[in-house]
Amino acid sequence: MPSLTRTVAESDASRRILTPEAESFLSELSAKFDPRRRQLLEARAERDQRLRQGELPDFLPGTREVREAIWRVAPIPPPLMDRRVEITGPADRKMIVNALNSKARVFMADLEDSNSPTWANCVEGQVNLADAVRREIDFEAPNGKAYKLDAQTAVLFVRPRGWHMEEKHILVDEQPISASLFDFGLFFFHNAAEQLRRGVGPYFYLPKLESHLEARLWNDVFVFAQERLGLPSGSVRATVLIETILAAFEMDEILFELRDHSAGLNCGRWDYIFSYLKKLGHRPDKLLPDRALVTMDKAFLKAYVEQLIETCHRRGIHAMGGMAAQIPIKNDPAANDAAMEKVRTDKLREVLAGHDGTWVAHPGLVEIAMRVFDEHMPGPNQIDGDRGRGRGATPAEMLAPHKGEITAAGLRRNVDVSLQYIESWLNGNGCVPIYNLMEDAATAEISRSQVWQWVHLGATLEDGRRVDLPLVEDTVESELDRLPGTPAKRDAARLFLASCSQTPMPAFLTTGAYQLLD
Repeated sequence: MPSLTRTVAESDASRRILTPEAESFLSELSAKFDPRRRQLLEARAERDQRLRQGELPDFLPGTREVREAIWRVAPIPPPLMDRRVEITGPADRKMIVNALNSKARVFMADLEDSNSPTWANCVEGQVNLADAVRREIDFEAPNGKAYKLDAQTAVLFVRPRGWHMEEKHILVDEQPISASLFDFGLFFFHNAAEQLRRGVGPYFYLPKLESHLEARLWNDVFVFAQERLGLPSGSVRATVLIETILAAFEMDEILFELRDHSAGLNCGRWDYIFSYLKKLGHRPDKLLPDRALVTMDKAFLKAYVEQLIETCHRRGIHAMGGMAAQIPIKNDPAANDAAMEKVRTDKLREVLAGHDGTWVAHPGLVEIAMRVFDEHMPGPNQIDGDRGRGRGATPAEMLAPHKGEITAAGLRRNVDVSLQYIESWLNGNGCVPIYNLMEDAATAEISRSQVWQWVHLGATLEDGRRVDLPLVEDTVESELDRLPGTPAKRDAARLFLASCSQTPMPAFLTTGAYQLLD
């Protein structure tokens, strides 16, 4: 048995969740699957090198038979038939109660992009989730307000961290454990049997996949975990977030690998824009304009939606829409009406395109999204309907960039939002309201990767100025002077500038920033 050690002092939460039996399960997962994880990360790096040398993403010739064959994933379990509105947020105790009570069909508790992975957040999140599964999460806040679960609650999904992340506080044979295996393993060990006893199952969202081989690794983890704990095969169901440009060309293959455990695919659109920039941002023909112009109804994003819906429905499973990040604006009725209309329009686009459900970031948006889907999707889903059928996309369509201006205001907004988010993340909060939008790590990733592209391609602003590092540095300094903040804002500025200046672009901003967290 591999040796498992901690690099952090025990707490009440860690004592409860890191039992000897749970630690043994984590050790087994790591010993069996971490070597493959590391090999797959090496394969990512090799693919990135080929992309930088001129290769373009395309459908894989070696898996043509999988794409062209007639097959469907395992039948959908009853608790997951209707997923028309899902809400997401970190595994904070208050958030969990509010989200489960929100009237959404599903709550995705997020251990990834909306969670700053401090040790306290990670282990306390696991305790909160275990309590939620057992309906023991009721509590009273310091202000005296009581939080209690309703009789009818949303179905719980959990999103572990991606394959690239490590959990530095737990070492297996003196190496940090995979954060994916840590997050999944603890939740599954403590809760999977209890969830099945209560008529649901261990349901997950899988982030940041770049290939069907990474999906195969997850499937093998699921098979082993079920066998190890004596649970029925197929108990686990997982929705894959298609949030990388490479995974978009392997959607059939990803579903095939997970076919006994699949709960469909999701348009993780913010990270998808980031991935487009990360993988293709060095190419002048893929230059993107201001973020506000990179919308879902055009270019590579429209093609990606069509490809995802067509693929999922052909395989008999859900095609989930993207996030509405708006927050209700209580002190400005006109601004609130405009924001809610954007939500309604976006959800209408999704349901008419053929999506089977959608995401919102705030309980105040559930009713709006629900109303749109109720009106235009009378059944539990649209899997066997006509919407989206035959609307797959070509490689050229899936790589087509949006067109438009790059503006000084767009540059300043990218810098501003990045600094605010990174500072908050460093202070232990990964779910941050900024300008009436609920932002997670994808916000900073899009913003810094756009600035990186503009700098490295020498893009020109609408006022004729060239985007170079001195201009970015001046913008950062002016934003730092304008923004209130904590001592972490200087670390945020340093991380942001480093990520904009390095070649090649750092794969993830949060990987380096993680070393600054407790």
